[in-house]
Amino acid sequence: MSQVPLRVLLEAAEAVAKVAADAAVAWFRTDIAVEAKADGSPVTLADRAAETAARTWIEQRFPQDGIVGEEFGETRPHATRRWFVDPIDGTKSFVRGVPLWGSLVGIVEGDTVLAGAVCCPAVDETVAAARGEGAWWNGARCRVSDTASLDLATVLVTDERAYGDATKRDAWRRLADAAQIARSWGDCYGYVLVATGRADAMVDPKMNPWDAAAVLPVIEEAGGVFTDFSGARAAFGGDVIATNAALAVAARQVMGAGVPR
Repeated sequence: MSQVPLRVLLEAAEAVAKVAADAAVAWFRTDIAVEAKADGSPVTLADRAAETAARTWIEQRFPQDGIVGEEFGETRPHATRRWFVDPIDGTKSFVRGVPLWGSLVGIVEGDTVLAGAVCCPAVDETVAAARGEGAWWNGARCRVSDTASLDLATVLVTDERAYGDATKRDAWRRLADAAQIARSWGDCYGYVLVATGRADAMVDPKMNPWDAAAVLPVIEEAGGVFTDFSGARAAFGGDVIATNAALAVAARQVMGAGVPR
C-alpha cells in the first residue's frame, strides 16, 4: 500500500463525512420509518443510505482499504488501512428532528488513528483533523478552551443515566456537580463543542469504535485529551472522557477515573 500524506487523509476523511452527511440530511425532518436493531437502538433508511454513499466514495478512491461501518459491518478486515464510518451518530436525535447529529469517519492504520472528521450538516459545522496537521472547524483552525477550573467549566454527556451503570452514572454526577454548567448536548456534537472551545468536557459511558476513531484525532489535534475512564487513550471506544488539557487531571480525579497517561 502506497503511503498517503496525512494532509490528504485529513481532506479525505472530511470529504467522506460530508458525503455521508449529505445523504442523511436529505431524509432529515421527513416522515421516515424507524426500525429497532438487535440492541434496541434505532436505524432508518437514512443511516443505510449515508453509509452506502460513504462506502462508495471510499471504494472508488481507496479500493485496497478496509471499511468498518455501523450498519454494514466490515470489509477487508485484514487491510493495513481501514476506514471507520458511523453514518448517523445521534439517530435518536435525527428521528425527532433535533439537529445535534452528525456523520463520523475515522482512518486507522494498524492500531494508529491517522485522521478523523465529524460533519453535522443540520447545524452547518464540520471538524476534521489528522496527526500533526491540526484540527479544523469549517476550514479554520480550532482549539479547545483554556478553562482551568471545574467550577467555571461546561461539561456534557450524551445520556446522564449512563445506560444503567450506577458507578459510571455516579462518576458523571460528581463531575456535573463540580461544574458551572452541565448539559446533555451529547453524541458527536458534544465532542465538536469541546474541540472548538465552546464546552470543556464530554463524557460517554459507552462509545463504539466507529465513533471513537473519528473523534480522538479531532480532540487531540485541537489540544485536548481523550481517554477512557482508566486514563488510557481510547482510540476504539468504551467509556470515554474528552477534556481540554487544563482540566484533564482534575476532571478525571473528580470522576474517580485514572489520570491521563
